[in-house]
Amino acid sequence: MSDNQNLLAEQRRALILEEVRRRGGARVNELTRKLSVSDMTVRRDLDALARQGALEKVHGGAVPVAEASTHEPGFEAKSSLELSAKEDIARAAATMAQPGTAIALSGGTTTFALARHLLDVPNLTVVTNSVRVADVFHSAQRSGAGGAGSRPGAATVVLTGGVRTPSDSLVGSVADAAIRALHFDALFLGVHGISVEAGLSTPNLAEAETNRHFVGSARRVIVVADHTKWGTVGLSSFASLDQVDALVTDSGMPPAVREEIRERLPELVVAGEQEVEGAAGAL
Repeated sequence: MSDNQNLLAEQRRALILEEVRRRGGARVNELTRKLSVSDMTVRRDLDALARQGALEKVHGGAVPVAEASTHEPGFEAKSSLELSAKEDIARAAATMAQPGTAIALSGGTTTFALARHLLDVPNLTVVTNSVRVADVFHSAQRSGAGGAGSRPGAATVVLTGGVRTPSDSLVGSVADAAIRALHFDALFLGVHGISVEAGLSTPNLAEAETNRHFVGSARRVIVVADHTKWGTVGLSSFASLDQVDALVTDSGMPPAVREEIRERLPELVVAGEQEVEGAAGAL
């Protein structure tokens, strides 16, 4: 962690979270020295991270959230976190969807944000197991052409069916069978956690199995995940990093982590910085 008094709040908090997760905890006085900021600034950052559920405050510092591997927040709880980062990621990821292709969108608040930016990409076939994502497209179709019918070039949307999770994703045997029978030019995948050791993971066992089928059916796997997802490990892994073609993240991702990602993935897109590492590749 470098000493930099001019770090943006989101970048500083990402560095704090990285340190807490890497060491299993950190004290306030250690963080003030590493970041060259005041004690009060660090405490405000810890308060903000604790409100997001990213860490747990203890006397004199902070520790990782104990239940991170099994706790699955609901959609509404997750939708209030990292709003600007998710919007930046969604805008960048939407440019990677080519008109006239078949794409899949997994469940999650980042893919929900992405869906709104995909409305202007013509002639997509969209397969999703997210009730929220499907609603974005269906609502746009109902409001198009003054309510008289689908607008020209509107996406064809397929909702998989299945059993609903707390994050409003559909999982289980029905969803799995639908996904296995299809082939996608690209999969835009939201994740609970991503790390070198565990790969992509989720606290929901059934969702892990459904995501596994998504990955297996896609020609190109694009993970959309804000910086707080790095280092988080859910109960069940469903893909390794070598199965990922691209990661779209936000500018809060610490520089050291970016270098680690570049070593392992063909492409890294840092939304808002126009930073792309590796060959972009057409879908």
